[in-house]
Amino acid sequence: MTDVVVRAVIGNPNPGGRTTTVGEAVAAKAAELLGGGSTETIELATIAAHLFEWGNDDVKALTETVAASTVNVFACPTYKATYTGLLKAFLDNYGNDGLAGTIAIPVMVGATPRHALATEVHMRPLLVELGASVPTRGLYVLESELDTLDDVVADWAAGAAVALA
Repeated sequence: MTDVVVRAVIGNPNPGGRTTTVGEAVAAKAAELLGGGSTETIELATIAAHLFEWGNDDVKALTETVAASTVNVFACPTYKATYTGLLKAFLDNYGNDGLAGTIAIPVMVGATPRHALATEVHMRPLLVELGASVPTRGLYVLESELDTLDDVVADWAAGAAVALA
């Protein structure tokens, strides 16, 4: 899969922050595990004002891009023990099986380990409901681990390598 593009879909209302850093790191590692390829970052904050304008051309184009992707890393901060409303509003633009044929990797960033299962309990079912394949464990990154992000992602990748291959 050397020509694959792994997209990091960032559901943080504040673009360019820690969640983006984590999402991009996971996307780069996933591309590496798939034998190369490239990555692209999609900051949902850039279309936030249009998410409730049903039929908006920019939102439609972005949903089509994500649905046509082979691999998407869905990354967002943990808000109230789950994903952000921004990510949910974007994903609400898909019908049943709108992400069929894609591989999704759920990633969350949080301040406390109390919410570490949020990727599995909340994000995974949402992505599966939309038809995405979620073959790896989700990744929950503590803010306190950001200084060792490469190691955290490498540890995740060690377990994900077989599933992504």
